[in-house]
Amino acid sequence: MAIVLEKPGVDGLNEAVGVLREWQYDGAPMQLHPGDLGWFWRSGAEATAAAVRTWSRDGRILAVGLLDGPGLLRLTIAPEAQREEELAQQLIEDMIEPERGVLPAGKVSIEAPMGALVRDLLSEDGWSVDEPWTPLCRDLAEPVSDPGVRIEVVGPEQAYVFAAVHRAAFDGSRFTDERWHAMAAGLPYADARCLVAYDDRGSAVAAVAVWSAGPGRPGLLEPMGVRREHRRRGYGEAITVAAAAALQELGSSSAIVCTPSSNAGAVATYKSAGFRQHPEVRDQYRSV
Repeated sequence: MAIVLEKPGVDGLNEAVGVLREWQYDGAPMQLHPGDLGWFWRSGAEATAAAVRTWSRDGRILAVGLLDGPGLLRLTIAPEAQREEELAQQLIEDMIEPERGVLPAGKVSIEAPMGALVRDLLSEDGWSVDEPWTPLCRDLAEPVSDPGVRIEVVGPEQAYVFAAVHRAAFDGSRFTDERWHAMAAGLPYADARCLVAYDDRGSAVAAVAVWSAGPGRPGLLEPMGVRREHRRRGYGEAITVAAAAALQELGSSSAIVCTPSSNAGAVATYKSAGFRQHPEVRDQYRSV
């Protein structure tokens, strides 16, 4: 049977999210998570559908890609198919030819799981590796300690608070309460939570979104941020501990996150919150 590349459309997002849930397991290489689609959903269901690509054989999805910004495809593959040659060759053909509607001409990047055959083939074709990222993971089999600050779960009435913290934490952020509502209306948010941490004066100082992939599977932190003026006071560690506790309540087996290795402060924060650092990962890119 031929491998078919498709844009799933809004009606097909449920199936894409479903297979991404199934493909998460403890010890897996860092890969596209249903929470990544959930966070992208802040731009709306139509925009999310337009950014998703699937590869299927005989009606079964074998790979899912998310066009996460200009020229970046975040790709993951069914665990049992990651070394399959026919699929890897088809993925390469579809990704490198602009007329296939996956990536444009010029400089582009692909994020694929470490160990997948598609990475080997891209290297053989002369693709370079980009800046390193650091994955981190916390096992949730043991109880999670109290974060030591007031934590609130964000509902529709507090969307503006989460949005304000996000804008104050990330350079160039244009996140709004309207975007929060769009995200919360998405399929993945049924198993997600947004949390805000407050200081002893009642000011919202840090925020995080956590995404479950279902009971017994790794959950994702995306994003986590602390207001610039409140950094280096322990709020990043506190909100990260609270995120782990929230994922534990949702039934997640572990909590995972990935941050640029150059952001030494973020790596240190996650480690202080009980996360273990894993080997670095790198996207692959074509310069022309």
